Formats: sequence, C-alpha cells, structure tokens
Amino acid sequence: MKELSVGIDIGGTNTAIGIVDEKGNFWAESSISTNKYLTIESFVEALTKKINECLDSINENYIVKGIGVGAPNGNFYTGTIEFAPNLNWKGVVPLVELLNKNFHLPIVLTNDANAAAMGEMIYGSAKGMKNFIVITLGTGLGSGFVVNGKLVYGNDGFAGELGHVIIDVNGRKCGCGRKGCLETYVSATGIKNTVIELLDNKNSESILNQIDRNKLDSKDIFMAAKEGDKLALEAFDFTAKILALQLANSVAITSPEAIFLFGGLALSGDYILKPTKKYFEENLLEIFKDKVKLELSGLMGKNAAVLGAAALIWNI
Repeated sequence: MKELSVGIDIGGTNTAIGIVDEKGNFWAESSISTNKYLTIESFVEALTKKINECLDSINENYIVKGIGVGAPNGNFYTGTIEFAPNLNWKGVVPLVELLNKNFHLPIVLTNDANAAAMGEMIYGSAKGMKNFIVITLGTGLGSGFVVNGKLVYGNDGFAGELGHVIIDVNGRKCGCGRKGCLETYVSATGIKNTVIELLDNKNSESILNQIDRNKLDSKDIFMAAKEGDKLALEAFDFTAKILALQLANSVAITSPEAIFLFGGLALSGDYILKPTKKYFEENLLEIFKDKVKLELSGLMGKNAAVLGAAALIWNI
C-alpha cells in the first residue's frame, strides 16, 4: 500500500496543497486563497475540504502518514502560528489543534524556511547530510539549520532566524520593527533597495533607470546584470558580500557540510553565487576553509515549499 504525506504551504496570498510520496512524486495538487478567509476557522474549513478532494482523486490504495505544514512564524513545539505579519489571523493561531478536529493524523507545523530545509534533506541535494543550512532568499531571508540530522528549533521553536541578525543598528527599517536586519539587505526586497540607493547616489547610465521604481524587482536586476549593467553587477556584489560574511559567521557556530541557497533571488544563479562564494571563503575561519560547500538548492524549479512541508512527516 502506498504511503503518502500531505504537504501544505501557507503563504500570505495563497495556500498550496500537495499529496506526496516518499520519493517526492506528487499524487495530487491544489490550492486555495489564504487572504480570502478572515478567520482561521473558515480557512481550516476550506483547507479541510480541499485536502479531502485531493485524497479522493487518488485511484490507488494508500495510507496517509500525516500532514506537514509550513507557515510564516509556525511554531513546531506548540503547533501555532504566532503573530505572522502577512496573514489575516492575528495573535497566536492554534492551527494544528483545529486541523486535528478534522484529521486524526500526526500533524507537524514549522516555519516555511525550516520546511525548505527538511525538503532539501529528504528530496534535494542534502540527502545523506546531517549538518547543513538552507537559506531562502525571497521577499525576506529565511533560514533552516540542520545539526546532527535534526532541525534546530531552540527553546521556544523560533531558533535559526538568520534573517534577523542585525548588521547595522542604524540601517534599513525591517518589518520586525527593528533596523538593519540582514534580510533588509539580502533578499529580493533588499537588492531592490540597494539598486534604488545606488541610482540615487550615483550619476549612472544604468538601464535600471528606465524602470518605474515601484515596479522594479529582482528579476529586472538579474536581467540587467546579464546585459553587463555595471550598477546591477555592483548591487549583486554588495549583496553577496553581506550574505557571505553572515554565512561565514554561521559556519563558526554549526560547522555545516553545505549551505544551500533557495528562492527568487537564488534564481539569479552565478550572479549571486559566484561573488558569495568568493567572499565566503575570504571570511571563513582557517579551520573551515575549503570544507563547506555553497550551492544552489537541489529543489529549484520544483514545488519545493509543498515538498518541504510534506517531508516533515517522514522525519517524525
């Protein structure tokens, strides 16, 4: 009988659902709107209906081993989503408790970056590794740390927030309410703001000057870099330098075998990877030099968020 896992990725706009086997094959996929539901109860009701529709569409004998959920500010210990700024449901939301009323299965919740790390270990390039880090470079910067084969959750479930280490106390304002967090510099949003600052401070003939700044995004910067645009290349170099330093600091703490970059900004490939590798090696402690692989995620281009959530079940 086929063993399957339900993977759920809760985003601010949409929630993706997938029924996945242990090899990473999808047996059913669907989605619902997240922001359409103003209460967590109505969301769980719609989510339950959609999960059951997915399961009913499978024409083979199967057993569902559990449900894995990746969500902003998801707490592995308590099964709650806590004070997620981009979701309608404020405060502490008892998601697992509500889902358990409809599904009598193991249900595991964690934040989306931790889910990505688990997906990398089960389905991606970290297969067989017990010590590695996954960095998600999207609108913000997420991170998942795996040590001795286990995700690091810390005392309260919120360990491993590399995106919120402060690199400049007087720096850019962060969504967390503080200033100078790493993700305000190293993310799709961060590199956009770097480009805007460079455009404001330099008399540049960059092709990025031709794009409305409200519409400018990291893909535009990548395309400009491919054209050899000096300002775009400078923005990538600046971003890589900051990222590399914090990755080198992380290596000193967890001594990983590898670090994987994932997400929208990582789609820039060598434009972010090559300079990051250069500055990374320059900043590593001598005992770690030439030991730690720095690579793009093995799940690029796949529905990695759902795969990562589903993978939580295979590791309980």
